[in-house]
Amino acid sequence: MIPRIIACSAVAMLLMWTLLMSGCATPVGVKAVSPRQAYQDAYANPLNAGVLSDQAKFVLNRYNLLNEFDSEPAAAIAALHEKALHDDRGDILYTLAEGSYLYGSQLVDSYHEEEQQLAPDYFLLSVLYSFYFLSGDYSRQSLNIFDHRARAAVDMYNFGLWQAFATGDAEGLELKAAERKLPFGSISISLDTSKFPWETEEFEKFLPADKYVVRGVSVRNRTAGVGLPLIALRKMTGKGFSSGQAAPVTAVLRIQGDLAALSAGTASAALELYSTQDTSTVNSKAGAIPLESDLTSPLAYKLEGSEFFDLGLSAFLGREPGKIPDGLYMTEPYRPGKIPVVFVHGTASNPVWWVEMFNTLRFDPLIREKYQFWYFVYTSNKAVALSAAELRDALRDKVAELDPQGKDPALQQMVVAGHSQGGLLTKYTAVDTGEKLVQTLTGKTLDSLEMSAENKAKVSGLLIVKPLPFVKRVIFLSTPHRGSFQSMAWTRNLLRSLVSMPAKFVQSSMEMFEHMTDDVKRALGGKVILTSADSMSPDNPVIKALAEIPLAPGVTGHSIIAVKGDGDPKLGNDGVVEYSSAHLDGMASEFIVRGGHSSQLNPLAIDEVRRILLEHLGTQAATAK
Repeated sequence: MIPRIIACSAVAMLLMWTLLMSGCATPVGVKAVSPRQAYQDAYANPLNAGVLSDQAKFVLNRYNLLNEFDSEPAAAIAALHEKALHDDRGDILYTLAEGSYLYGSQLVDSYHEEEQQLAPDYFLLSVLYSFYFLSGDYSRQSLNIFDHRARAAVDMYNFGLWQAFATGDAEGLELKAAERKLPFGSISISLDTSKFPWETEEFEKFLPADKYVVRGVSVRNRTAGVGLPLIALRKMTGKGFSSGQAAPVTAVLRIQGDLAALSAGTASAALELYSTQDTSTVNSKAGAIPLESDLTSPLAYKLEGSEFFDLGLSAFLGREPGKIPDGLYMTEPYRPGKIPVVFVHGTASNPVWWVEMFNTLRFDPLIREKYQFWYFVYTSNKAVALSAAELRDALRDKVAELDPQGKDPALQQMVVAGHSQGGLLTKYTAVDTGEKLVQTLTGKTLDSLEMSAENKAKVSGLLIVKPLPFVKRVIFLSTPHRGSFQSMAWTRNLLRSLVSMPAKFVQSSMEMFEHMTDDVKRALGGKVILTSADSMSPDNPVIKALAEIPLAPGVTGHSIIAVKGDGDPKLGNDGVVEYSSAHLDGMASEFIVRGGHSSQLNPLAIDEVRRILLEHLGTQAATAK
């Protein structure tokens, strides 16, 4: 009976095994996946998936080190390093780069502090192995453009630099000369700033750009290449946008000595710093190699938490005066030979509204090479003529400060671009008004006005304008040259009740009001205190007179006019300014963009500004000849 039971049990077990095998995968086989998953699996590596690539696994398996790497990564890397000293196959170097990077990442996540402290050394090893693999000087393997390991090795080199120099307790990286002892030998690192346009002492810290996710701009402007993109944060020197500027910088580690020298402790390397505002390539034995760069992150980092975001409306209403002083601000340290482009914001606005344009324009390598960008900040509730005088004074002072002896011809080719009210300020930099504005306002010449010499000087400074000799091109964006239909009487009265004006400005307005013609007083509604809204009223005779004054000889003008809808542009408006108000005769070009008043954000308008700036370069080159 027992043998029969055993026999039946054996049959049952056999049937069960057969059923199980028919429903389970065989030890070797395939499984269908999506194209996305297939791509991820095919090109998985320590950077994008936290695993070794198939190519690295192949090499480890070749030396029976694959299982050892899983259990004892340091021992497997050491054994493979010894192999590389005597075997010049390039795939060993690549595998060492991957293995060191992956092990460094594991050490970063360790719960043991002593293991975490080893992580930068393994990341530095990954940088060295990647360099050896890519250079081709230390192996008999040649790379081709179809070998994805080349790009992966560059990425491990770039990202490895970030974590190799994250050796201190501070937020930034420690970019300095040092003797680095490694698991296999040591390397002497020097700091090379011979191609760096500034002193490193000017900077508070250097941050890895890839550490931050950018928001608020359409595109993060990056270029692929070699090196670690950095946010170089300048030391605070005062208050405002220029203080603590964040410059785009790239670090490159140039290595001297092979693996044997590294093991013997005789290898050396130079950590080179480059300003990617000025430099796009680095020299090598193979020729010029593009630098990896990130031009957007420093800008976004600087604006994170910036007071500028609260500046526009509060400043327009006269709240918190002086929170950010009016004046001219530079986005980067002054660089001789670069033409200034000055952005002038509009009513109740601030320089942040130019960031989209600045970020896009600066991605063009020629514009980045030839131009520098400045911003003018002003309290936009004041009469336009007063703000315009402040702009002219600020530009004159800045040019004199930067180039007192007039040796930089680029400063004499300035481009000024103004949006909305900023366009009116811009026009005041490029016209010769004579006494037309004074006569329009008072009905008299300046000499015939019965006022003190001091007040005559004030009126002359505001209304008798000479073109700035260094302004050679102006761009008007959505500019109400003949006033805005939104600046009607009830609107101006409402704003006047909300706006707080400086006492000095109130006194000046009262003195000027006494000398206005009766027609002007009626046009302004009999109001003694004039705001920018009054200046931009379609009824204001002064703005009408300014619109009829042509640009000075030698100054080229361009109009970018926004119009909503698809109708006839000449009959349209942007919600604030009519086409008929924004149009000026005598412009070198007029570009219509379909959209609302904030045309400085429109990508088509930005591209038109790019075209104008490139045209300006051609004009200046022709003039120089």
